[in-house]
Amino acid sequence: MKKVTYKNIHNFFKFNGVHFDSNGLRIAAYYLIKEGDEHEKAIGDFLLDWFDANAYIDLQTSGTTGSPKIIRKSKQALVNSALATGDFFELKPGDSALCCLPVQFIAGKMMLVRSLILGLAVDFVSPNSYPLANIDKEYDFVAMVPLQVQNSLNELYKVKKLIIGGAKTDSSLEEKLLGINTKVYETYGMTETITHIAAKRIGEQAFSILPNVSISQNENDCLVIDAPQVSEERLFTNDLVQIINDNQFVLLGRIDNVVNSGGIKLIPEKIEEKLADAIPARFFVGGIPDTDLGEKLVLLIEGAKQELDESIFTILDKYEKPKAIFFIPEFDTTESGKIKRKAILKALE
Repeated sequence: MKKVTYKNIHNFFKFNGVHFDSNGLRIAAYYLIKEGDEHEKAIGDFLLDWFDANAYIDLQTSGTTGSPKIIRKSKQALVNSALATGDFFELKPGDSALCCLPVQFIAGKMMLVRSLILGLAVDFVSPNSYPLANIDKEYDFVAMVPLQVQNSLNELYKVKKLIIGGAKTDSSLEEKLLGINTKVYETYGMTETITHIAAKRIGEQAFSILPNVSISQNENDCLVIDAPQVSEERLFTNDLVQIINDNQFVLLGRIDNVVNSGGIKLIPEKIEEKLADAIPARFFVGGIPDTDLGEKLVLLIEGAKQELDESIFTILDKYEKPKAIFFIPEFDTTESGKIKRKAILKALE
């Protein structure tokens, strides 16, 4: 079988309803850059980069845990990622796809690469918070961030398979998604792994890894990823996990979010799961310096100050109850919608 490379364009590929070869896409790219809106210019830029003489492409990370940075990946690695996604989600040539994510970042870029390589008919819309608002057709495959999903609950009947990434899907949103016909998956990955290397159906606990990926843990119980098709280096993450078997793991939280309060190690994400149904606004828990405890656990809620019913904390274990509550008018987030926990907590200090 002929190896699929970045130079191949599947003959079923369509861009906004039109078949293109590589020359046609280059011409379209110039038009998008010159005449298009901001999100269309980003598509044009990426297409020109994809079909240039280089075998690599530069990608910008999201900056969730630090400053955004540029990393260089081979175009073949992006192709390999697209093929793995196609296998895992059983995507077929001719399937329709919607890209409603910014192509400046890896998730949007990969929707275009998957379409080129797998032969999808992809449509592009402005990457806003209500991506399905003006859509009058059904799509086989769509990727969104949680905020877009939350705002599209009444219109998800237009989507057969939906993947959610960029930020964690909270339990309240997950509960709303359980009763719909759309097949919804939460994904796990990062720019370094060229988007997801694992996914799970909404309602399930364990992530299942994609083809050509293997997983292990380091001495701190954090996930270690071997994915030679998409990364030449073994990737050491800060994600605390429980490994179920060779193909599955449960995500517990991030080790850099762990709060050591008086010698008790608390995982914020586990506490947040318990409080998810009791606090209607966006919130998170974290640690700030404390003279007696080293760190004290605090609860941060987005929005105006209000009275909280203390009974909501009865579901928590003794040491999980926050020592203080702060109201923040608006959380600072990354482009993909992840809350910048460390920066917000640092500002409290």
